[in-house]
Amino acid sequence: MEWARIRTDNGTEIIGVVEDGMLHPRATLGSDESTGNPIPLAGATLLPPCIPGKFIGLWNNFKAAAERNGWDTPEHPLYFLKPLSSLAGPGATVTLVPDLGRVLFEGELGIVIGKTCSNISPEEAKEAIFGYTCVNDITALDILNADPSFPQWTRAKGFDGFGVIGPVIQTDVNWEDLTVKVMVGERERQSYPANDMIMSPAQITSKLSADMTLEPGDVIACGTSIGARPIKAGQEVTVVIDGIGALPVTIAD
Repeated sequence: MEWARIRTDNGTEIIGVVEDGMLHPRATLGSDESTGNPIPLAGATLLPPCIPGKFIGLWNNFKAAAERNGWDTPEHPLYFLKPLSSLAGPGATVTLVPDLGRVLFEGELGIVIGKTCSNISPEEAKEAIFGYTCVNDITALDILNADPSFPQWTRAKGFDGFGVIGPVIQTDVNWEDLTVKVMVGERERQSYPANDMIMSPAQITSKLSADMTLEPGDVIACGTSIGARPIKAGQEVTVVIDGIGALPVTIAD
């Protein structure tokens, strides 16, 4: 099942289930309660498919990247938080502020939480995961490392538009079968299998739930692997995960 959020031509924002080119409105994410007649997706604007109370991003969660960079295997997720103001959806324009230096795309698989959970086991975490989405965790790399006394994870990853999710949340997909790709224009620039994760989505969710209560709509970006590259104004960058969809943004200055 696919879930999406749209803005209609009269400015109304609606969440619902996608089927046959129509959005079937629902009361809330995951709800069975219908709240109106189906709406054609054609002509509507796709928004981020949920509004997370917490947008969590992982670092060093792929075996190939850890091996290439000589990183140790973490026993607990290494993570940061992206502010809600960084949230952007499919088709957005991401404007780079002056003097950012190198800015990277990072194509990632995103977990969407479906129920409130705290200190749960990996088996319980499987039931707490509502579905999966595409993520572009855009990063100002030079900002991240600008001060040797304090890596600036929040600032480097928190600029407006740097947290792109969408186009939908897919609830009926096996994450182990997925491949995360990034296209810059017509050229494939990143491609890696999701099943190369050090910690699985259930393990990630379980361990994070021991640190903080996770709530419906929270998004966890599972981290990226080899191939994240610089981007610049004028480029269209699209994260593609077959089985979920394509998530394009345009970079501007």
